[in-house]
Amino acid sequence: MISERLKELREKSGLNQSQAAEKLGISRVNYNRYENGEREPDNATLSRLANFFGVTTDYLLGLIDSPTEAAKTTIRSAISDDPELLEFWKELEEREDLKLFFRQIKSLSPQALKRIIRYIKIVEEEEAQEDL
Repeated sequence: MISERLKELREKSGLNQSQAAEKLGISRVNYNRYENGEREPDNATLSRLANFFGVTTDYLLGLIDSPTEAAKTTIRSAISDDPELLEFWKELEEREDLKLFFRQIKSLSPQALKRIIRYIKIVEEEEAQEDL
């Protein structure tokens, strides 16, 4: 599963194996082995791969089918004690223009995630007022 997902993510990034390996700071031979299923990355490398491609380790491991699902769950958990933010989040989480952003913030603390969702809500409300 890791090998298939690595290849898919690398191709979507427009990189060849040598370029991906160089950017990750690993040998092309090792990267090739990961992508061909000949070798499994250790935990540190798995984490680096996930961060590099903007996905979760759960996605690389095949534990979830969507690269954004883990980020959504993390955010939902961080704001679960605020019904107003949770309702606002339900509107945001399916927006195509924010999906990459949500994948990138998956490693933030729950408090930081809550602040970010609040900021987005403030900006959305200000823009709605300007449109009136």
